[in-house]
Amino acid sequence: MAVSVLIVEDDKNIAELLQMYLEKEGYAVTLATDGGQGLDKFRAIGPDLVLLDVMMPVMDGWAVCRAIRASSQVPVIMLTAKSEVDDKVAGLKSGADDYITKPFEMKEVLARIEAVLRRSERCAGESAARKLTFDKLTIDMDAFELTVDGKKVDTPPKEMELLFYLASSPNRVYTRNQLLDEVWGFDYFGDSRTVDVHVKRLREKLEGISPKWCLKTVWGVGYKFEVL
Repeated sequence: MAVSVLIVEDDKNIAELLQMYLEKEGYAVTLATDGGQGLDKFRAIGPDLVLLDVMMPVMDGWAVCRAIRASSQVPVIMLTAKSEVDDKVAGLKSGADDYITKPFEMKEVLARIEAVLRRSERCAGESAARKLTFDKLTIDMDAFELTVDGKKVDTPPKEMELLFYLASSPNRVYTRNQLLDEVWGFDYFGDSRTVDVHVKRLREKLEGISPKWCLKTVWGVGYKFEVL
C-alpha cells in the first residue's frame, strides 16, 4: 500500500507541485488549502505523514500541529517561508519533527520525507523489548508511551526517541552531534540547536519528578541521563 501524505498548503502552485512530485515517487497524496480543512482531512484519512504550511487561513500551521499532536504521533514536516531561528524553534515546540524553509528544492523535500519515514519505520520495526523503568518514570517505546509519576504524558516521537536513547545508557555523555546522528539520522539537515529544543521540552515534562535521575547538561559537551 502506498504511503499516504497530507499536504496542507494554501498556495495552489506549491501544493500542486508537491503533489505532482510525490505522486511520481509513488506516494498517495491528499491536499488541503487551509488549516481547518487540513485538520478535518487529517482526522478523516489518518495519513502516514503531514506536510504542513505555517502561514494559512483559518488556523496557522503551528495550531494545526498542536491539534494533531493532541491525538497522534504521525510525522509532521513544517513548510515555512520564515527562516528565522525563533520561527523554526516555534515549529519544533508545536510538535513538528522537521521543517523546510521556502523556497525549497524538491530533492530536499523528498530526502526529508524519506528520512522521517525511515526513522518512524525503524522505531516501529525494532523487535527487541524497548521499555525502560526508573523511579516514577517509564519509557515504553513499544507502546510509544511516556509515563511520569503514574500519568501518561503525550510526547512527540522525536522527544521519545531522544529520551529513550539517553536513558538507555545512564550517565553516559553524548555530544549534540552524536545525538543528531543517532536520533535524527546522518541525513538530517538541521543544526544542533534542535537537540537543545527537544531537551528543553523534555525537561518541562520531567523536571522535579524524582531525585534519583535527571536530564543533565554537561557544559561544553552535551547531555546525559544521570542516575543518582
